[in-house]
Amino acid sequence: MNNLSAQLLEAASLMGLGMAFVFAFLSLAIVAVNLLARLAGETAPEPAAPATQATADPGLGPRKLAAISAAIAQYKNNHKH
Repeated sequence: MNNLSAQLLEAASLMGLGMAFVFAFLSLAIVAVNLLARLAGETAPEPAAPATQATADPGLGPRKLAAISAAIAQYKNNHKH
């Protein structure tokens, strides 16, 4: 029975040592991440690129342009989510 007690004591000490090591590692990781976050600071979001207006091709007649616009509008109406 003495041998079993010694093995259980050794197992418990190894388990405690392992848990302490994991706790220390995770604590160090949390401190490092927080430190890096403070060093980096909060960055401002980049401004959105201004929308560019699509210019009509000079070779595109008003009837073709109207047909394309109508097709796009119909597509958008048929594919609403």
